Amino acid sequence: MSFAYKFRYIVVGDTGVGKSCLLLQFTDKRFQPVHDLTIGVEFGQRMVTIGKKKIKLQIWDTAGQEAFRSITKSYYRSAAAALLVYDITRRETFNHVASWLEEMREQADGNNNITIMLVGNKSDLAQRRAVSTEEGEQFAKENGLAFMETSARTRHNVEEAFPQSSSMVCQKIQEGAIDLSKVSAVLHYVVLYFLLAGAYGVHLTIVVSLAE
Repeated sequence: MSFAYKFRYIVVGDTGVGKSCLLLQFTDKRFQPVHDLTIGVEFGQRMVTIGKKKIKLQIWDTAGQEAFRSITKSYYRSAAAALLVYDITRRETFNHVASWLEEMREQADGNNNITIMLVGNKSDLAQRRAVSTEEGEQFAKENGLAFMETSARTRHNVEEAFPQSSSMVCQKIQEGAIDLSKVSAVLHYVVLYFLLAGAYGVHLTIVVSLAE
């Protein structure tokens, strides 16, 4: 299937905030209540339509554990967009968002035009909420991020998060603010990661869906 652009996404945040569940819900339209912790990186892809353009999203779900940070840092480079995820029921995951954002911007290797959306996940557990919507909105506003609350369980805003951030990337392309060679430079990272996976025994799960 032909497409106008290919965007590389990264999904970052603490362990257990629901990053893998968001990826699975978006690419495969299903929720897996019991999900093994991501070891290394998980990968999925899906085609979306922005305006009249077909966009291929290649999404890398990174591990939240400190032991894998040296590997996942390399995925910040050349990413067109990122979802920075926290769990609205666990205050500490929101407290760590600032350090994730700092790391992402430091490791982006001059990629100052990466589109970042702050995502408060598990909105279906409102009765256990530890972080208010207003706090998330305020942090996003202060740091130049888009913001959305989602639920991987109920699909609330899952379909909106990726296309909305992709639309922001398209806008930057139209404005000439993004180097298209960096946005589309994905395949050599895939090959390199497979080599690293084989060398270090790192787990890689691939989830693929080209349906809209």
